[in-house]
Amino acid sequence: MTGRQSRSVRSALLLALAALACSHAQPPHTTRHFLENPPPSPDLVGKLSFHEAHAEDTLIDLAPALHVGYVELLAANPGVDPWLPREGTRLVVPSVRLLPSGKRDGIVVNLGDLHLYYFAPGEPVRSYPIGIAKDGYATPIGVTEVKDKREKPVWVPGASARRDGYPARVEPGPDNPLGEYALYLGWPSYLIHGTNEPRGVGRHSSRGCIRLYAEDIAELYPLVAAGTKVRVVNEPVKLGWIGDELYLEVNPDPDQSLELDETGKLERDRPPKDLRARVLRAAGEQASRLDWPRIERAGLRRSGVPLRITQPAGDATVAGGPARK
Repeated sequence: MTGRQSRSVRSALLLALAALACSHAQPPHTTRHFLENPPPSPDLVGKLSFHEAHAEDTLIDLAPALHVGYVELLAANPGVDPWLPREGTRLVVPSVRLLPSGKRDGIVVNLGDLHLYYFAPGEPVRSYPIGIAKDGYATPIGVTEVKDKREKPVWVPGASARRDGYPARVEPGPDNPLGEYALYLGWPSYLIHGTNEPRGVGRHSSRGCIRLYAEDIAELYPLVAAGTKVRVVNEPVKLGWIGDELYLEVNPDPDQSLELDETGKLERDRPPKDLRARVLRAAGEQASRLDWPRIERAGLRRSGVPLRITQPAGDATVAGGPARK
């Protein structure tokens, strides 16, 4: 091989390595329409961030460290091995959410994005990742209230927990699955509580109760009084206006969320059936600005990351065709 050929091979190799490095360093393309420093919005809580993975990281351990849920971390980072993310992979930390629809009062639990939202008059909204019911169990959808609240609660396991080997009574302490604080709901046997196993937050891990990280329930507990309204909804799809732009957040549906939890993978081939109708209702008179190809991609990817789906007014690149069926 001549010197010129050798230099050519080295140059090609360096270029290939640089391209490979860039491919791992860049965030997934699903976030590119959100990284625009959007103005404060009553429809938005939190801020998107990133984390560079290390060789020893696993997503199930990173989730508590990054203060997000495991399933939402998986959804926001498709293609990343949850047990062996590559060194230097730039992970999307989905710590930003559009708010659920409906009245913003008291506690709103959204099973569709595995988050609890707390609204208090004159205060910024608070958002917390939650653990929800595992396969075979469920949390009621509807409205109830906080009936009681207890610090260092005693856990009295129900029949299913007793069949799994739990004793008749578990005193406060490190072995108590309720953690340090519990809010008792108007639905008998359903609670919002802490946990002694942070890996269960952001997953399908309970028998119907709502689990929070220890630091989150410690923050929420003194803010919530008995009688506080609790509304439980299931909204994987949310829309909201940020400034003059409409944003869309599509999360995995319940079956896909469970699939992600159990396998770490998701077959992204089921867009929400009513997506087009919901987007058109939200857009209203601005429907001509909708970017339907982008909306379709968001519906398929279900990343849980809010994405801009309108084009600036007067932009010649507006994609005005309806979604293909």
